Order: sequence, then C-alpha cells, then structure tokens
Amino acid sequence: MSSAQNVSARSSLPPLTAGPHSKRLGLISIVACFGGLLFGYDTGVANGAEGPMAAELGLNLLQVGVVISSLVFAAAIGALVCGRISDAWGRRKVILVLAGLFLCGTLLVILSPASGEYGTFSPLGFAVLVSGRIMLGLAVGGASTVVPVYLAELAPYEIRGSITGRNELAIVIGQLSAFIVNAVLAVTLGHLDGVWRLMFAVCALPAIALFFGMLRMPESPRWLVEKGRYAQALRVLKTVRSPERALAEVHEVEIIAQREKSENKKVGWKAILENKWLRRIILIGIGVGMAQQLTGINSIMYYGTRVLEESGMSAEQAVLANIAFGAVAVIGGVIALRNMDRLDRRTTFLIGLSLTTVCHLLVAFAGILLPVGSVARPIVIMILVVAFVLSMQTFLNIAVWVWLAEVFPQHMRGLGIGISVFFVWITNGFLALYFPTLISGVGITGSFFLFAGVGVLALIFVATQVPETRGRSLEDLEEDVTTGAIYQLKSSAGS
Repeated sequence: MSSAQNVSARSSLPPLTAGPHSKRLGLISIVACFGGLLFGYDTGVANGAEGPMAAELGLNLLQVGVVISSLVFAAAIGALVCGRISDAWGRRKVILVLAGLFLCGTLLVILSPASGEYGTFSPLGFAVLVSGRIMLGLAVGGASTVVPVYLAELAPYEIRGSITGRNELAIVIGQLSAFIVNAVLAVTLGHLDGVWRLMFAVCALPAIALFFGMLRMPESPRWLVEKGRYAQALRVLKTVRSPERALAEVHEVEIIAQREKSENKKVGWKAILENKWLRRIILIGIGVGMAQQLTGINSIMYYGTRVLEESGMSAEQAVLANIAFGAVAVIGGVIALRNMDRLDRRTTFLIGLSLTTVCHLLVAFAGILLPVGSVARPIVIMILVVAFVLSMQTFLNIAVWVWLAEVFPQHMRGLGIGISVFFVWITNGFLALYFPTLISGVGITGSFFLFAGVGVLALIFVATQVPETRGRSLEDLEEDVTTGAIYQLKSSAGS
C-alpha cells in the first residue's frame, strides 16, 4: 500500500473529539493497568525481599534462583495460554480471572511455613513458596499478554501508542513501588524475621482493585465484532468515541470480519501454519521480544542490589541505591508515552538499542578501568546502569509492548502475542535463573560485554526485519500483515 493510499484509509474515519467518551477511555485504561502494576510489583519485589526470605527459610543460591525464576517460567506458560483463552473467552473475563490468580498467589507466598528454627530449610515452606510464585507467574504472564491487547483494541489508532503504553508505565511504577516498599520495610522493620512477607503482601491491594474495577469495564469491541456481536460492540464503542466515529469504526471492523468469513479464512494455529506471512510476523514478534529481554533489563530489575554490591557497595547502600533504577524507569516511561505517537516504532527501537548497547560497553569498560575497592567504582557503575535503564524505558520497553499488541491480525491476536511473549518470558526466566551465577563467574565486565554483543545483533535484526505499525488502524495493519504488503513499508504512513 502506498503512502497516499494509506493516508486515504486513515482519513476515512471521522476525527477524534473530546468529551465524556474520552474520559471513559481514560478510566478504562487506568483500571486495566492495575494488571501492569501487579506485573511490575510481583517481578520487582524479589529485588530486596530475596535476602531476608532466604535467611529465614534457609535457602541456598540455587533455591533462591528457583524461587525467582519460577515466576518467570510460569509467566511464559501464562502468556501463551491466556492469550489463546482470551481469543475464545474475551479479554475482560480473562483479566478478571488473572486478578483472582494474583490474590491467591500472594496468599500462598506470604503464608509459606518456615521450619521451627530460623535459617533451617523447610521443604514444605519451599514447596508452598514456589507454588505461590508459579501462580503469580501465570497471572503476570497472562497480564503481559491480555492487558496490552485489550487496550490496543479499545484505543483509536491516533493515540493507540500512548494508551497501550500506559500498561508498561504501570509496570515500571509497580517495580518502583516494590523497590520503595522494600527499602522502607528493610530500614524500619528489617529486624523482624518475616519482613519479606510484608513486602509480598502489598501485592494484594492492587489485585483487589483490578478485580472489582474490571467488573464495571466493557469487553473489547473488536473481540465482540470477531464473535459477531455487532450491536454490543457498537454500544461499547459509543462509550469511548463520538457516535459518528463509533459507527464508522464498527463498520470498518465488520467489513474485515465478514470478508474473512466469506473467504472461509482459517483462524488461530491453522491460519499461522498455512500463511507464510503470518509465520514470518510471528517469528519477528518472537525476535523483537527476545531482543528486549537480552538487553539484560530484567537482570537489573531483579538483581540490581547484587550488581551494586558487586560494584563495591554495602548491602544497605545497594538496597537504597536500587530505588534509582525504579525511579528512572518511571521517568523514562513518562517520556516514552509522550513520544509513542510522534516517533515511528522502528526508529524508537533503533535509538533504544543503540543507547543501551553503548551503556553496556561503558559499564564493562568501567569494570576494567576502575579498580575494585576504589570509591569511584560503585558510583560510576551505578550512574551508567541508571543511564542504561533510562534509555531502555524511554525507547524500548513501552514501544516493544505496543508493537506486539498491534501488529497481529484480529483472528489470531491473542495467540500471536501469546507466542511472542512466551519466548519473552522464557528468555527472561533463563536470565533470572543464571544471572547470579553469570555475574559471580565473569563479573560485571564480562556480563555487560555479553549484553553489548547481543545488542549489536538486535540492531541488525530490527533494521532489516521489523515492519512499521504507527499511524495505521488495526484493520489496515491486518490486511497488510496477512498479504505481506507490510514488509514493503519502511516507515509509518505520512512520514
């Protein structure tokens, strides 16, 4: 499709207008983003809680790695399964189920029994703790798949990037909240044996808010159209659009859905297996997600205190300094939201990978040039890691999740993002499991040189393979992804 054709397609819809419907869309996005907040808190709380948890339950390093990574590997399953289920049940119903999983998983974690003697390993306590983390992982993985899709399907294409990106901002706010709660509890109640249980217990509050909030939220209008429920889809859209715009959008989505039915197009796995372009976009989605994880961002968000201790900080200094990672992640997320509907996704990816790779190299060289024990070493490394986190959140994290939520066709969107995010979490899980061993074996220098090498490969991949999605309706994208026309577009429409 040429740029002129693309602009024509975009101008066929009435323009966006302000009013009660825009406020309603904002409220829906806030409630749904409690899923992102839970995602962030549950993945960030271990960064600070794992020390006192291991001490009370008598866990060795491998067992700590199992506790941390069990959530992440379970998240991979949750992403794949919940994405597929959301295509069948609906986005809203699955988010309600996920809220229940968050609450139940939290209760299992905080009620994990310890042995009679402090610091003695308890097999039962370990089993209950891991079970709770697995349940939380299923919920986190499901939220990482379903919430972005839900927001993308509700948002108008003009502001889809900023609306969908709010979920990623909520994730980093959740991580920052976990870091702050951990630091406050460690300083004020660190003398108590069960302080780590309090750190995890906070997660119950947003889980309850998500459940009761989603009871009053609508289903995705595009999912309703996919199921032939056009009147209900129109009613939903009229609550978040002007009446004219709602009618036009439902008509546009309905045309696509009816054409696919008349042509007897396959859906789900059958569609992927029989269409080379769908197979290609799935592989690219997997590559984009894995590239994001292989920057090592979650190694910092899970084990930031260990990195800072390795650089030369004391344990108490590391816990407090770790808050800086969460703070700049939120700052970067706010900046990213302002840019999401202004910069092309590909451009954002390329800028982000370039900056993070440079930061990796600078951290590695600082590890070589600054001697262990010097006053400057921990300060310089912390500043460079902060710069890495800021670059990552400003240009990569939000953009990746938005791109994944919008690039797949409606009939396989939940499945498509589920497959991609499955590999995101598998990559994340191996990093979570082995990063303590990696940094212990090759140190900060070797670890960050490795991340830099992966960053160079990711830059080549994005530059040569990733198609642009900004400024296009989901229906326009669906047509071009299915036929392969999207790979002929090197930038967004009108650019």
